[in-house]
Amino acid sequence: MGFKMGIVGLPNVGKSTLFNALTRTAAAQAANFPFCTIEPNVGEVAVPDARLDSLAAAAGSKQIIPTRMTFVDIAGLVKGASKGEGLGNQFLANIREVDAIAHVLRCFEDGDVTHVEGRVDPVADAGTIETELMLADLESIEKRRANLVRKLKGNDKEAQQQDRLLAAAQAAIEDGRPARVVEVDAEDAKAWKMLQLLSTKPVLYVCNVSEADAASGNAHSEAVAKMAADEGNAHVVISARIEEEISQLDPEEAQMFLEEMGLEEAGLDRLIRAGYELLHLETYFTVGPKEARAWTIQHGTTAPQAAGVIHGDFERGFIRAETIAYEDFVASGGEQGAKEAGKMRSEGKSYIVKDGDVMHFLFNT
Repeated sequence: MGFKMGIVGLPNVGKSTLFNALTRTAAAQAANFPFCTIEPNVGEVAVPDARLDSLAAAAGSKQIIPTRMTFVDIAGLVKGASKGEGLGNQFLANIREVDAIAHVLRCFEDGDVTHVEGRVDPVADAGTIETELMLADLESIEKRRANLVRKLKGNDKEAQQQDRLLAAAQAAIEDGRPARVVEVDAEDAKAWKMLQLLSTKPVLYVCNVSEADAASGNAHSEAVAKMAADEGNAHVVISARIEEEISQLDPEEAQMFLEEMGLEEAGLDRLIRAGYELLHLETYFTVGPKEARAWTIQHGTTAPQAAGVIHGDFERGFIRAETIAYEDFVASGGEQGAKEAGKMRSEGKSYIVKDGDVMHFLFNT
């Protein structure tokens, strides 16, 4: 399990250029990072994690299998999308299916590239898309609450919970704030998620800057950084043009090019890491002679739930998890060495998995 990120943006901000460059870069990393195109506008890429190589070396694993991330190049948006303008309906339907939104914002000046609003103002652009999502949510909420009236009269408990959550979202949106600002109790979390409101999606702002500003950003990206911090969202600075050039190079040439540009890593890597942090995701590993494999989990996941990511039977029949910290596994030269050094722990059902844990699950069939 990885996660699905929708790439959105107004026309002429570099959205499709970035999507194509990211997926081509992934395709070029075929040795350790296999890539496949599911549909023309969907790309699945590997999540880069240097720890996998170290684990595989320590265990003599024949194969390395990273966890996955899916990028969805969502149909372009224009003002009025919530009312079906442009490809509005397709845009809104696609957003419901993603875990987070990567919102590409134009943070570069270029007289040859026309801006749909006739100006370069990434903060205003972000507001345009946020407004469309909120308007679509408001329309959806009003219809759904109207459809709940009969059930509410019959004191249906599920309908009461749904109406209460919809009312909270409606109040936030009518106050000019997205539904993600609503604080939801643990007992309401599942029902809240099932509402699938568009403005609850976490947002990662992608500041598309010129090549010259790729390393340090500019005034536009700084304004976006402040907006993201105020909202509790994340941001990352990327040059789509640089990513496009990198996508044409082999890994060694790409690394040299990045160093010349004063960059430590490709935008793909930074985008994935920022997405993981935004969604509070972590990685645990299963390692053996056959393969070293990464698995994505939510922060706070218990050992049985982590086992369930591999297969539902592992969670249902969970007995215990033999667990070794990543550092101990590598330092001890693998599982046997860690076991002999007393670094292997037997963890039960209440154990909260830590990022980097190497785990072997025991379960009843």
